[in-house]
Amino acid sequence: MKTFSSIKNIQEFISEEKKNGFTIGFVPTMGALHEGHLQLMRRAKQENDLLVVSVFVNPIQFNNPEDLKKYPRNLEKDKQLLETVSCDIVFAPTVEEMYPEAVTTKYDFGKLETVMEGAFRKGHFNGVAVVVKKLFDIVLPDKAYFGEKDFQQLAIIQELVRMENLPVQIVPCPIVREEDGLAMSSRNERLTGDERKAAPFIHKTLKEAVKLSEKMNPAEIKKWVIEQFSATDVFQIEYFEIANDRDLQPITAWDKAFGTMGFVAVQLGQVRLIDNIRFI
Repeated sequence: MKTFSSIKNIQEFISEEKKNGFTIGFVPTMGALHEGHLQLMRRAKQENDLLVVSVFVNPIQFNNPEDLKKYPRNLEKDKQLLETVSCDIVFAPTVEEMYPEAVTTKYDFGKLETVMEGAFRKGHFNGVAVVVKKLFDIVLPDKAYFGEKDFQQLAIIQELVRMENLPVQIVPCPIVREEDGLAMSSRNERLTGDERKAAPFIHKTLKEAVKLSEKMNPAEIKKWVIEQFSATDVFQIEYFEIANDRDLQPITAWDKAFGTMGFVAVQLGQVRLIDNIRFI
C-alpha cells in the first residue's frame, strides 16, 4: 500500500498506472474509518484493478467550527484498516496541500441543495462539491463509491458529475448498519455509552413509520415521527421529511410519489446523526 500526501506525486503515480491500462476505484473519506467504509472499499476493489482511498477532513464543508474541531482523526489506525481491504493507494493530504489559496468556487445545485441538509447546513454542499471535484481531478477514477446514508450528498455529487461532465461513474452503495440498526457513521464514536444505547431508536422509528404509511398519509406520518422524537428526553429533532428520491422535494400524497424516501436528522447529546429509509 502506497501513501501519498502530495498532489503532484500521486498524480504522477496514477498516470503511470493508467498508462498500463489499470482501472481505478475510488472511495473518498474523512477518515475515522468503520465497517461501512470498508464495505465500499471491498466493492471498489472487486470491481477495479486498483483501490484508491483518500483520507482528508475537509474544513470547507463544516458549517460548525466546533464540529470540525471534534471530528475524530487517527490516520495510523485508518491505515491499519485499509491494509485489511488490500487498499493500493492512500491519499492523505494536508489542508494547505488541498487549498493553497482561498476557495472561491460556487456551485448552484438548485432545489437539490435548499432542502433538509442544505437548509440546516448552509454552505455544506458547496464545500462537499469543491473537494469531490478536486479529488476526482487528482485521482481520475473510473468509478467512485458513496454510501446511501448521505443520500442528499450522493444526489449532489451525481448532479456535480452531470454539470461538469466528469468522466467518472458514481456507484451508490446501501447503508451499512450495526446489529441494532444504527447506521454506521464516524460520528458514532463521539456518543456516550447511554447515547449509544439510545441511538437505535432512530432506525426503529423509521421502520415503524414505513409500516404506518399503509394507513396514514405523508403529513400524518411526518407529524407522528416528529412526536416520537419530541417525546424522548435525549433526542432533538431537526427535521423529518418525506420526499421523492430524484429531486428530494417533499411529497404530499402517496399516489403522486415515485421512489419515496423518509429522511431524518437528530441531535443526540453533542452528536448530530442522520438516517433515511425507503417508503416506496
